[in-house]
Amino acid sequence: MTAADEQIEVGCGRPQLANELDELSAGKAASAEELTRFYLDRIARFDPELHAFSEVFAARALADARARDDVRAKGGQGGPLWGVPVAVKDLFDISNLPTRAGSIAITDRHPSASAYVLQLLEKAGMVVLGRTHMTEFGFGGWGTNPVMEPPRNPWDRNVYRVAGGSSSGSAVAVAAGLAPVSIGTDTGGSVRTPATWCGVIGMKTSHGLIGRGGVVPLCGTHDSVGWFTRTVHDAALLLNVMQGTDPRDPASGHAPKIDALTDLEAGIEGMKIGRLVDADLEGVDPDILRLHNKALDELEVLGARISPVRLPLSIADYLKSGGEIMSYESYRALGKYVEAENSPVDPVIKGRIMAGKTISGDAYQQTLKSRLAAQAEFAKRAAGYDAFIMPGSHIVACALNDVDEAAPPNFYGRVVNLLDLAAVTAPTGLTSEGMPAGIQIVVRKYDDARALRIARAFEKHRGGLVHAPAGY
Repeated sequence: MTAADEQIEVGCGRPQLANELDELSAGKAASAEELTRFYLDRIARFDPELHAFSEVFAARALADARARDDVRAKGGQGGPLWGVPVAVKDLFDISNLPTRAGSIAITDRHPSASAYVLQLLEKAGMVVLGRTHMTEFGFGGWGTNPVMEPPRNPWDRNVYRVAGGSSSGSAVAVAAGLAPVSIGTDTGGSVRTPATWCGVIGMKTSHGLIGRGGVVPLCGTHDSVGWFTRTVHDAALLLNVMQGTDPRDPASGHAPKIDALTDLEAGIEGMKIGRLVDADLEGVDPDILRLHNKALDELEVLGARISPVRLPLSIADYLKSGGEIMSYESYRALGKYVEAENSPVDPVIKGRIMAGKTISGDAYQQTLKSRLAAQAEFAKRAAGYDAFIMPGSHIVACALNDVDEAAPPNFYGRVVNLLDLAAVTAPTGLTSEGMPAGIQIVVRKYDDARALRIARAFEKHRGGLVHAPAGY
């Protein structure tokens, strides 16, 4: 072990990034090359059992890291994340490398340029370690993928449990310390479910805030870029770096510029925070509900005023409407891969996409109108509130063999996308099974910084939220 390793490694032999990635990027802990080697070594050691990565770009990552170090050696300041490694979901284009979206059916995507957000991260000085596994095309919340071996939840070394999807590998990579941060996408819970089940911070940004150019689409109405971190500060730092007007994503041109760091430590004294009424919490695992209610009590101790709010639609309505929009749009984006002769697409995913073929344009437009009506009604009910707390998921991550693909892994995933909101997930502790649970801190569109501020107050009160699974 080098001196640099000793500076960034504690506990069970896993990296601890303290609170700030920018401390690492300033060269206080290690050079970019040393950091990159550190994580590549951990990937080589642990990923054979975890399957977080579909591809590791060791040579490319080390070359990029040396280039970052050369800039510093010549007196350059670099960006705010200079030399910090990052893992990337297999939906994002990386220049001169094929993008597969978790599928062997996509063979025609060979980009010459990286996705817009990766260009921003590379400009900031980050080093891409590799691509992470995901549910095929991003259309599934359990984290399964029979075409490629699904990532294993690192919180149970005895039972092969799912990690949540669709950004499964990205969550596992951060939870097990294979990367300090990772990038994913969220269409109906695809960041928030795996973040909850793997016990890390998950950021589902406001739709249109982060450019999606160079990201394989699933459902343009709901797709948003998100990420996984081990501290709230890191999530806020990424939010500041990843904003911009993406010429390939018209939605990104309408978003205001958000500063997530200035008021991050301001606390939540006097904030009015909504909690779901009991009727909207039916079916939540009792252990998860206990931790959920404890978190609400702690927010109240921190000075928040907690009041009940009723969702404008039933959970079943959110699941149905969200599913219809996703199926309709995914068929038009990905149908050619599903309908190709001898298509290797998983039959479960194929069924979800092909369901969109039978939805008429009129029916689709009616669902969009209903979506707008639900948003308007929620805005009325939410007037005067600063944020809302929902479970990160209603169940605990189950064994891979127990997955029921016909059942929803998260009652509260599609709610946020359908209502066009933003959210941060924060761990609330471990269930009696020793598995993570969490809450979603949900805010209005473009109020992402407030969600992070609340999460930071909760994190500070707890003395930290993210802990290492045993053995990693």
